[in-house]
Amino acid sequence: MTNIAVIPARGGSKRIPRKNIKTFHGKPLISYSIEAAMKSECFDRIIVSTDDEEIAEISIKFGAEVPFFRSNDLSNDFAGTTPVIQDTILQLDDNNIEYICCIYATAPMLSYQDIRSGLNSITSEKDCNYAFSITTYDFPVQRSLLLNQQNKVAMHNPNLFNSRSQDLEECWHDAGQFYWGTKDAWEKGLPIFSSNAIGLKLPRHRVQDIDTLEDWHMAEMLYQIWSKD
Repeated sequence: MTNIAVIPARGGSKRIPRKNIKTFHGKPLISYSIEAAMKSECFDRIIVSTDDEEIAEISIKFGAEVPFFRSNDLSNDFAGTTPVIQDTILQLDDNNIEYICCIYATAPMLSYQDIRSGLNSITSEKDCNYAFSITTYDFPVQRSLLLNQQNKVAMHNPNLFNSRSQDLEECWHDAGQFYWGTKDAWEKGLPIFSSNAIGLKLPRHRVQDIDTLEDWHMAEMLYQIWSKD
């Protein structure tokens, strides 16, 4: 049985043009995900799913495979992760695949040790469909505010106005780095966020969503801190 990594990387990012191959601390952003996957030694194949020839060339240069090009239907702004993984399974037509790890191309602080931890978790826990990275919110979400068109505010949960932050339950969110899953779970489209998934805790300074230029600059600063650890 084999394990594969799938790195989705379409070419048409809007808010940060060419984001997946934009230079980040001297290298294309996607190269960090490829290198972490290689260093983990968890995979028989590391596959980049893309619709873009330049992304394909760079991915191959850094050690990944691009055995096929993704269709236009799976390359628009509304294409989800699960259909991309399902398409990869269909294209490969390999009955020996057991586990698949979806790794985002925009995760420069991804650690190969975390990838290994994810594999250990999903293989050792009975009835586990997925294992993925999570981190805490930096502020209690229970005290979040709503804002109307006139910029007037209201508490999302007014009953918690007098609650101290330390008395509120700690909340976690998807770190947006990697998702180990069984082949069966991906094929069936089983929900990732469920009681059959394991969350792997990461410190906040190693997590940054990169959707805007502000996010990009924050990621560059955090990477400098993380890379010195």
